[in-house]
Amino acid sequence: MDATFYALVGLILFLALVVYLKVPGVVGKSLDARADKIRDELEEARRLREEAQSLLAEYQRKRKEAEKEAGEIVAIAQREAQGLLEEAKKKTEDYVARRNKLAEQKIAQAEVEAVNEVRASAVDIAVAAASRILSEKVDAKTSADLFKSSLSEVKSRLN
Repeated sequence: MDATFYALVGLILFLALVVYLKVPGVVGKSLDARADKIRDELEEARRLREEAQSLLAEYQRKRKEAEKEAGEIVAIAQREAQGLLEEAKKKTEDYVARRNKLAEQKIAQAEVEAVNEVRASAVDIAVAAASRILSEKVDAKTSADLFKSSLSEVKSRLN
């Protein structure tokens, strides 16, 4: 008996022991469990990927909505600012027009007052000159009559 025979017998005994202890079943179960675990992990990864994609789509939709809303808010603010600007411009124009009208009225009133003052001064000067001339040339009775008639004539012309 040589060593090859003992190696063959040892190999057969080893294989029998392996089969008796159900090592191939255990290895198969181990490999099946590992395959199941890998399959579960792949399924979990696929589910997480789908969830991440749905979240991404949701955030993109919300971002677009927020951008749209922000654009609408800006447009509304621009319209309101334009309205306020036009209102302020109109109020300023109205204020300037009122101030110009008031100034024109004051100028017209000042012109009327100046004309009246000039007329009054002219009447006073004319009356004084007439009374001086008459006092030099007319006696007292005639002077009184002329003064009264002149005074009534001046009053009627002023009114």
